Amino acid sequence: MDNPPSVALTIAGSDSGGGAGIQADLKTFHQFGVFGCSALTAVTAQNTSGVSAVHTVPTEVVLEQIRAVATDIPPDAVKTGMLASATLVEVVAGAITEHRLRNYVLDPVMISTSGHRLLDHDAEDGIRQLLLPLAAVVTPNIHEARVLTGLAIETPSDMARAAAALLDLGAHAALVKGGHSEGGRVVDLLLTQDGEHVWSRQRLNTRAGHGTGCTLAAALTAGLAVGRPLVDAAGAAVDFVVRALASAPPLGSGCWPINHFVGAHPEEPESR
Repeated sequence: MDNPPSVALTIAGSDSGGGAGIQADLKTFHQFGVFGCSALTAVTAQNTSGVSAVHTVPTEVVLEQIRAVATDIPPDAVKTGMLASATLVEVVAGAITEHRLRNYVLDPVMISTSGHRLLDHDAEDGIRQLLLPLAAVVTPNIHEARVLTGLAIETPSDMARAAAALLDLGAHAALVKGGHSEGGRVVDLLLTQDGEHVWSRQRLNTRAGHGTGCTLAAALTAGLAVGRPLVDAAGAAVDFVVRALASAPPLGSGCWPINHFVGAHPEEPESR
């Protein structure tokens, strides 16, 4: 390889089942042709049925992992996933600022697909006050957007109001994901300083879904790492997750992981 690849850093927890967290992020980075680095925040004992144990990594070790990457293999984009505690939220925000990490994608992971709490309640204010102002884009699902904004969210119009509230809190852009909404269609809504972009599709009838949020944020991070405009990177991320969900392998007895073997298409679905 004549030129080094683009680099993305994920700061997140692990998933021993391989469908979400650091494992999903690195698989996704690879599919988009991006060299993936990681800083582990927590170790989880997890599979398709649930989370049975969580061990938080000491803050000094998390900081040293970020420093090791930032000072030797500077990332072109960075994402955060599971941060677990208020202390970790604070120190990670400080590290992003100290190392001037750019193209920051904030995935405010709060609850696993199986319903296990992955973020302490007292860390929510830290996400609002410390991480949102640093974020090039924040990618909450509807439940997370409700927590961060305090708004009721049922319709696409509600999603748009929540996205605007997230921009008011300091995020440069917000992608509110509609996979947890009710009804036959799924809407993902991106709001930037330049306007609104919506991707809408028929809801899939599937047992799969484990790792969708992590994967979408990782695909978006990879797109930013290679220099794609935000709207294009978001469209490609949505497309990747939809295809990965539609072709999910029947693995496990719970919520199946999505298919990280699908390729990354150069084109993305049109938004409106």
